[in-house]
Amino acid sequence: MEVLRIAAFSDGDAGGNPAGVVIVNELPTSTEMQGIAAEVGFSETAFAARAGSGWRVRYFSPASEVPFCGHATIALGAALALRHGDGVFALVLNQAEITVEAWRTGDLVMAALQSPPTRSAPVPAPLVSAALDLFGYTDRDLDFRIPPALIHAGAGHLLLMLDSRQALAAMKYEFDAGRALMIREGWTTILLGHAETQQCFSTRNPFAYGGVYEDPATGAATAALAGYLRDIRWPHAGAIEVVQGEDMGMRSYLRADITPNCGSSIRVSGTARIMRS
Repeated sequence: MEVLRIAAFSDGDAGGNPAGVVIVNELPTSTEMQGIAAEVGFSETAFAARAGSGWRVRYFSPASEVPFCGHATIALGAALALRHGDGVFALVLNQAEITVEAWRTGDLVMAALQSPPTRSAPVPAPLVSAALDLFGYTDRDLDFRIPPALIHAGAGHLLLMLDSRQALAAMKYEFDAGRALMIREGWTTILLGHAETQQCFSTRNPFAYGGVYEDPATGAATAALAGYLRDIRWPHAGAIEVVQGEDMGMRSYLRADITPNCGSSIRVSGTARIMRS
């Protein structure tokens, strides 16, 4: 079974988050897909099979299935464009129906996904304290212009916005404790961020839920962040830019376009590069 390796949300021909992509006539069993994802070892592998005029898609991390993965969707879009030509591809996920558009430009592929609907909610104070303790932060490290929140765009995330880039760069945590907390609360990732400007953010995404210490690019969390900024009426001017993975040496670049309708889909776009073995 061929596994394509594509880095999504790359910074041109470098960086990005590697994803596996498997396109087949019929999806393997869950156990087989989990085994392939563990062998590939990337934070996610997307599996796609033709279903009518679209594609049935499932996503697996090395440790578990996840309901939606943004960077693997971008990688899948790139793979479909390379195989079938530029276009918009309809995707049927476990809990949502979305699209990904992809078009080739030189040696790279540009892609844009339309996320599942977004939603957000306040975080109970004890959970904020537990998450801060996990990373060794305190309330003084938070930027309360963007309060802690539970954010969702196809997958759930905890958002903690920090008041300095230095605090973000210093992020560290005990993996097993983080995994236990994230599994217990159903957080696919914890999104730690810093607002560089009103439209530009630096972020980091621990992904212990999926068996990965940190993700260098997270499209699902970026979509959820954009939806939350819309909910709180942050002055985003219709779009945000996110730089992620910089502290890992895997700089990634994501753009999220934000429509005014609360809860509606977020368009998240970026570059995909084919990884040469």
